[in-house]
Amino acid sequence: MTLAHDAAAASFAALTHKLDYLDEADIRRVRDAYRFADEAHLGQFRASGEPYITHPIAVAGLCADWKLDAQAIMAALMHDAMEDCGVTKIELIERFGAPTAEIVDGLTKLDKLHFSTKEESQAESFRKMLLAMARDVRVILIKLADRLHNMRTMAAMVAHKRARIARETLDIYVPIAHRLGLNQTYRELQELSFQYINPWRYAVLAKAVKRTRGNRRDLVERIRKEVEVAFGEADMQVEVYGREKTIFSIYNKMIEKGLSFAQVSDIFGFRIVARELLDCYRALGVLHQLYKPLPGRFKDYIAIPKPNGYQSLHTTLINPVGTAVEFQIRSQAMHTVAEKGIAAHWMYKEHEDAGEASPQQGAVWLQSLIDIQHETRDSAEFLEHLKIDLFPESVYVLTPKSRIVALPKGATPVDFAYAIHSRVGDHCASAKVNGAPVALRTELRSGDVVEIVTAQGARPNPAWLNFVRTGRARSKIRHYLKNMEAEESLALGEKLLTQALRAEGLSLPPGNEDSEGDTGVLWQTLIRWGGNRSRDELLVDIGLGRKIAQMVAKRLAQMRAESGERPDAVTLTLGRFEADVPHQAAVVIDGNEGATVRLAPCCCPVPGDRIAGYLGRGEGMVVHTHECGVGRRLFERDRERWIDVSWSDEPARMFETVIKVLVTNGKGVLAQVAAAVSSAETDITHIEMGDERLGETAELKLRLEVRDTDHLSEVIRTLKRCAVVLNAQRVVPH
Repeated sequence: MTLAHDAAAASFAALTHKLDYLDEADIRRVRDAYRFADEAHLGQFRASGEPYITHPIAVAGLCADWKLDAQAIMAALMHDAMEDCGVTKIELIERFGAPTAEIVDGLTKLDKLHFSTKEESQAESFRKMLLAMARDVRVILIKLADRLHNMRTMAAMVAHKRARIARETLDIYVPIAHRLGLNQTYRELQELSFQYINPWRYAVLAKAVKRTRGNRRDLVERIRKEVEVAFGEADMQVEVYGREKTIFSIYNKMIEKGLSFAQVSDIFGFRIVARELLDCYRALGVLHQLYKPLPGRFKDYIAIPKPNGYQSLHTTLINPVGTAVEFQIRSQAMHTVAEKGIAAHWMYKEHEDAGEASPQQGAVWLQSLIDIQHETRDSAEFLEHLKIDLFPESVYVLTPKSRIVALPKGATPVDFAYAIHSRVGDHCASAKVNGAPVALRTELRSGDVVEIVTAQGARPNPAWLNFVRTGRARSKIRHYLKNMEAEESLALGEKLLTQALRAEGLSLPPGNEDSEGDTGVLWQTLIRWGGNRSRDELLVDIGLGRKIAQMVAKRLAQMRAESGERPDAVTLTLGRFEADVPHQAAVVIDGNEGATVRLAPCCCPVPGDRIAGYLGRGEGMVVHTHECGVGRRLFERDRERWIDVSWSDEPARMFETVIKVLVTNGKGVLAQVAAAVSSAETDITHIEMGDERLGETAELKLRLEVRDTDHLSEVIRTLKRCAVVLNAQRVVPH
């Protein structure tokens, strides 16, 4: 026990040497936290046999490398105390203050998450992690330090457990570290994960890299000396570092491009760290004078930073033996951000007022995910947005005012519109790229100038979900459509319940569950009976067909009868009158219905058809014609789900329907049919042809837009007068 205690004390002594950026009072608080954690973990040991307290000390040391504040260091020391030692949050608040206790609590909730391959479980875990990060980004920084130390010390674990933890790290923690700009942590976690997931491949490649390193040592040293001499002659003070590709990135390049190890040319490169921003561009000139640049291999991430805040100049030069070598050029500040990412906020505090550090791109990304969290309540949907945003390959496009917008590869004008503002996306009508009109599904390229044309009446189209690439656009579109559907369903449900209550001689009770007196109690009782949370939710369920209006009305009538209320004779008469008069239907179709009321695609009703509405379970209302075979079968199965609907006297648009046309085969037949349809003042939206095109006759199916049944009859008469048409009739499903 004494040896174990001495080892822990030595580890903490090593930690205190890293805390020289804290003042004496903060160091005393950290020491108190260490004593508390040491006592809490007394008698606990890691799989390696070391005292457990050495792990929290190591995690705190990694956080100290990032110059995190005293609260974070204290939380790192105690991050397992609540989970493993029965320490309560109240106890931590009393001893160390609420901020430190909140961080420890957030970390404890993360530790309780067990990531699995099941998508729903993984999605819910992501949501919880996001909420912890939203409260305090230090939570995820400490969690990443915790995971890094666990990965470094996993050798004592059994192989299958190592592989599972490594896969979880690669799938979840590596992309988050990258998105937050923690490149040093990202690369090490990636490398360690690969080592445990594919130990044989890792060993083979590590051996090959070591051999190559020995073979190229002279060349690397020669390039370094030549570069240092060139900068000396230019009177520039820079630091020159050799850098080697990680084994994981070499392996990925071999897989993606189908290369052997010998064909991977850029295994090593160089990094130039200059003093100021302008020195980076001067350094680029020095290098281009020393070695010839490879055309098309220059990237300026200083002028246009990567989404995680990374800034550098990248250029590929031809070295003295004729092979390519990459140079990265950055200032000292850029170098810190490149390696530490969002953690650089704390490292630069001494240069800024307390709490005034400039926001990192990682924090901007984090905020965008919080926005998605507010709009997305479905776990699988949230995971879909995260997967899109965690692995970005960016394109850079410009607004007409030359503002640069970074979007993922494959992004469209709709993604661009939502990146500008959600209102621009919601009212996007069309787009121009480089001054020319384009389809909204067009993929954008770096350098494109994009202009969005908005219209007050425009609104998101469900078809956009098939091609948008950003999580923000996808969540905003879905959020808008769900809200619109809920509003329409609420209005429809209210209409249907009002009509059903009239048949019972009752009117819809005013107010809602929050109303005072008998009305509020009535709604509360009805809501509980329906298993809903509010009046609006009950009405939405009726509008979507999840509940039948007549059944809810009968239950409400029973409740009111129990309280002594009798049906009103006038209302009862009105209800019977409406049931007998078709034009008094609850729902009137004019063509402006939204997602809640749809015209059945099987029979394609048009004004003039006799119609009825079917309330599908959770699908809203689908309107069928009386002659539709599909509708008749549904009626036989679910009679109580059918309600009367009628056409408006003034429909707001044209309606699609389908006709089949039998024609004689010959040259120009399609053109003659199209001309006949056009002369009847209608448009063809879709054509289908049968397989008998080579015979004497052929059958065409035309999807047309017509005003009503009279207009449709006129179109059919016009087609029958055409010389090549043998017959034309409307398609009616049997």
